[in-house]
Amino acid sequence: MDIRQLRYFVGVVEAGSFTRAAAILHIAQSALSLHVRQLEESFGTQLLVRDRTGVSVTASGAKLLERGRSILKEIQLTETELTNTVAAPSGEVTIGIPSGAARVLSGPLLESVRSELPRISLKMIEGMTGPLEEWMAAGRFNLAVLYRTAESVGQMTVLAREEFCLVVPPGEPPFENSIPLADLHAFPLAVPMRNNNVRRSVADVVAQHGCVLDVRFEVDSLSTIINMIMEGKAYSILTPSAIQKEAAQGQVRTVKIIDPVITRSVVLAVNPKDERTPAVSAVRKLIPKITSTLIESEQWPAMAPVRA
Repeated sequence: MDIRQLRYFVGVVEAGSFTRAAAILHIAQSALSLHVRQLEESFGTQLLVRDRTGVSVTASGAKLLERGRSILKEIQLTETELTNTVAAPSGEVTIGIPSGAARVLSGPLLESVRSELPRISLKMIEGMTGPLEEWMAAGRFNLAVLYRTAESVGQMTVLAREEFCLVVPPGEPPFENSIPLADLHAFPLAVPMRNNNVRRSVADVVAQHGCVLDVRFEVDSLSTIINMIMEGKAYSILTPSAIQKEAAQGQVRTVKIIDPVITRSVVLAVNPKDERTPAVSAVRKLIPKITSTLIESEQWPAMAPVRA
C-alpha cells in the first residue's frame, strides 16, 4: 500500500468530495481520482461510492478509513518526534577529556552546551590520557578528546596542534627562550606514566634522535607534576595549555623545545555505536567550533589544524 494513496483516500473522505479534496491537497482532481482507483484495485474492492452530493464509504472503505487515520497519525507523530530530536536533541552525553586540555576546554564546553543545547546533560570525566584511552576503547564514553601524533590521527577530527615545552621552576635555568632537544638530559623530570600518550609522544621523538632524558619521577597526576615544578623539585615536558594559568602568574616558566620541535594533535574521537545519535552528534559538532574560537582568541595556546 502506498502511503500517499492512503493519505489521498482519507483526504477525500474527510473533504466529502474529490473537488474539495483536490483543492485542499493541492493535486489535480484527475490525478486524485486515479490514485484512489489504484488503491481500490490493489485491495480488489470498492472503497468509495460517488453520488451527486459527494462521496461515501463502503464497508471496506470504513475499515480502511479507521485504520488509515491511525496509520497516518503514527507516521505524523514519528516524523515530529524525529524532527524535534534533531532540532532540539536531548539526553546524556559522556565525554572524556585529558587533564591538560580540560584546563582550557572544559569551562567553555560546559557553558556552550548549557546555552546552545539545553536539553543535553553533559557528563565530563577528566583524567590522564592512559586511562582515558582504555575507557574509550571499552566503550565507556560517547566522545573523547585524545592526543595523537600527526601520523596516527586516522579518521578522528583534529581540534588543535600543540608544541611541547620544558616547564621550568621559577628562578631556575635554562633562562633562554628555547632549548635543543639534545640538552634536556640536564634536567630532572617528573613525567606521566609510560602508558600515557603524552609520554609516548615525547619518548618516540627522543629515541629517534638518540637523546636521553633524566626521568626522576613518574606521576599520573597533572596537578601533582605542576606542584612539584612550582616547589622546585622537578622539571617537566608539557604543552603550554597544561600550565597556562601558572605560567601567567609567574609560578612556572616555559622554554620552547627545538631541534626538533615536538608536536602532537588534539583529536576528537567518537564511539562508533553513538555517532549517529542526535545528542552525541550535536556535541560532536559543537566542540570544533569552541576550540577554534579558543585558539583564535589566544585562550588556548595552540595552532589551528590545517584543513584540507
